[in-house]
Amino acid sequence: MARLVGFYPGSFDPLTNGHLDVIERACKLVDELIVGVGVNLSKKPLFSHADRIKLLKQTLEPIGKRTETEFKVVDFSGLMVTAARSAGAKLIIRGLRDTTDYNFEMQMVGMNAQMAPDLQTVFLPSSPHVRHISATLVREIAQLGGDISAFVPANVLKALKSA
Repeated sequence: MARLVGFYPGSFDPLTNGHLDVIERACKLVDELIVGVGVNLSKKPLFSHADRIKLLKQTLEPIGKRTETEFKVVDFSGLMVTAARSAGAKLIIRGLRDTTDYNFEMQMVGMNAQMAPDLQTVFLPSSPHVRHISATLVREIAQLGGDISAFVPANVLKALKSA
């Protein structure tokens, strides 16, 4: 029986509890989840690319054991559909918080479908308790010295405090 592979892309700067919500629920859909850490040169990162990959791997290990999902963390630059195909994915996983996300994501789905009709996009709406969490806002709060402990996993908070 073929294993179903999903691709969940993002910058994960920082990895938030909202990302983890999507990841946990994606585990119910796929046998293997490739988490693709993209390079976005237009953002001023809170964590280096290498640190984001390290934090993801630390966080995903116990989730993989608990859900019996295989994880791989990869980095990519360029087109997400190219990275998803290279990883052997058939599904692209995207989280939706609100209608703003939906409108943007629907444009992306249309573009991706034209470039890669073999890939299907699955939207996972955010759970109510994390719907308000945005990596951009968390990054801004952290850079201004605010408390982000309610928005990120413990290892991310620890890494930020030790930086």
